Amino acid sequence: MYWVNGREAETISLHDRSFQYGDGCFTTMLVKGGQVQYWGLHKERMQSCLGLLGVSPPNWSQVEDWVRDASTGKAEAGIKLHISRGEGGRGYSPNKVKGPNVTISVFDFPAHYASWMTEGVQLGICSKRLGHNPMLAGHKHNNRLEQVLLKSEMDDKGLSDGIVLDIKDNVIETTMANIFWINQGVVYTPDLTNAGVKGVMQRVIIDSAAKNDIEVRVGNYSLKELYAAEEVFMSNSLLRVAPVKAIGQRNYAKGPITKNIQEMINQW
Repeated sequence: MYWVNGREAETISLHDRSFQYGDGCFTTMLVKGGQVQYWGLHKERMQSCLGLLGVSPPNWSQVEDWVRDASTGKAEAGIKLHISRGEGGRGYSPNKVKGPNVTISVFDFPAHYASWMTEGVQLGICSKRLGHNPMLAGHKHNNRLEQVLLKSEMDDKGLSDGIVLDIKDNVIETTMANIFWINQGVVYTPDLTNAGVKGVMQRVIIDSAAKNDIEVRVGNYSLKELYAAEEVFMSNSLLRVAPVKAIGQRNYAKGPITKNIQEMINQW
């Protein structure tokens, strides 16, 4: 089911700038027991991207009401909040735009995520590389063509997901999640200054680890360093934390720190 600016709808204008140029941003949220998880962090993330893009903010109180209405009665589901600059303007110029447009959609919780969280995920390695774009890196803007190409590559290989590197061969993320690994009691995760998406769950994990005296190091790391990990896990807002059981031909056990972080996240 879809809502556009608070009303049920199945269409949006061809003049909408997200359709024309990918001009906007989105976030995907978990609903449990009729409640959106981490709404404040998702809102903050959207506000940051809209501010960067210079998009007029929506009425956030109204948006929160719409999101709450969409999540009511859902035991476990996903909600996508998508905001475009709006309609109008000629060419790339954002002048004379009428907007913004707020689209909300609800979808079933992915059935396979439960087994991923308990049994782990097998990852491939994407041959395609993410370019550097420091102006937009970290933000979940509506231009996601790199991710489409990377996910298509994994689909063609019969894999659910894969490790993504940048043009400097730094590990960045998977096609759908942030990546973490553990070595000698330290948690590592890539720096996303030049590429990748800073996920809400990534932030929750880093903050939760700090509160529980688990050291997290953010930096530029090679695939060799990832291969040498004792434990590996991935995260996004719907999946939360899922152990990685294999990367290519290398196998990993679900270790104690991954289990500890899963338990911490489930308590938030």
